[in-house]
Amino acid sequence: MLVDAHLHCTGKESAADVLNALDDGDVDIGVLLAPFLSDGYSLHDGSSLARANDHLATLVRGHADRLVGLAVVNPTLPGAADEATRALSTLKLNGLKMVPSGWMPDDACAHAIYAIAADHNAPILFHSGIFIDGRSGRFCRPVEYEAVRAHPGLRVALAHLGWPWCDEANAVGLIDLINGVPVDESQFRFDISFGAPPIYREAVLRNALAVLTPGLLQFGSDRFLPCSGADIAAAVTTVNELLDLLDVDASARQRIFAGTAAVWLRLPGYAA
Repeated sequence: MLVDAHLHCTGKESAADVLNALDDGDVDIGVLLAPFLSDGYSLHDGSSLARANDHLATLVRGHADRLVGLAVVNPTLPGAADEATRALSTLKLNGLKMVPSGWMPDDACAHAIYAIAADHNAPILFHSGIFIDGRSGRFCRPVEYEAVRAHPGLRVALAHLGWPWCDEANAVGLIDLINGVPVDESQFRFDISFGAPPIYREAVLRNALAVLTPGLLQFGSDRFLPCSGADIAAAVTTVNELLDLLDVDASARQRIFAGTAAVWLRLPGYAA
C-alpha cells in the first residue's frame, strides 16, 4: 500500500483528476489539503477558507476508500472554532491542516481548535519549518508544537521534518520514544515531504531514521493538484533513491510509505 499524506488542492481539480493521478502514480490513498496557497484562497480570509473546505468536501465525498480530506483552519479568524466544527461534523472531513502564520501553537485560540480536533478524534497536519511567505518561519519551529501535549490523544504530524530545524523536530519526537510510548500511540508523526533542498536531504533523512525510526515517519509528495501521476511517482522515486543510499529495508519502507500514515489517520485495520 502507498499513502501520499501531503497533497495540496488548488480549487482547480476534480475528483476524477485526483483519482486518475493517484491511479497513474500507484497511490492507494491520498490525503488532500483544502486550498489555501492558490489564487482565490488565503489563510487570512475566513470566507475563502470556508469555500476551500466546501470544495474539499465535494472532492472526497463518495471516495472514502481513496481520499482523506483535511480542512484548513486559521485559529485567529472570527468563527474559527465554528468552522473547525463544521468541517469535521457537517462536512465530514477527516482532520485539519494548520499553518501558524501570525500565531503561535501555544496561543489560546489554537488550543481551542486542538480541543475540537481531539473531541472528534481527528488528526492535525501542521506546517513546520520555514514557510513560503518568508515571514512565518518563526511561528513554525518544531518545539512550539509541544503545546499539543496539553491534549492527550490528539494525533499530529509535522510536515517537512521541520526544516531547517530538523534536529529540533527529532528531539520533539524522541521524547515519546524515551518515555516508552509505542510508536503507534505517539502524539507526533513527521512527514518527509522535503522542505530541505536536495543537498541536505540524505543527512536529514539519515538522522530522522536513526532518531525517530521509520515508525514515526510518513511519506508525502507535497504536490499541487491537479498534477500527473508521474509527478507524484517522481516524489516516490526521490525518496526511494535516498532510502537506497541509506540501506533501508523493505519493511521500513512499507512503514514510511503506508503504515505510519495509516495509523495516524486511523484507517480501518490500523487503529492503535
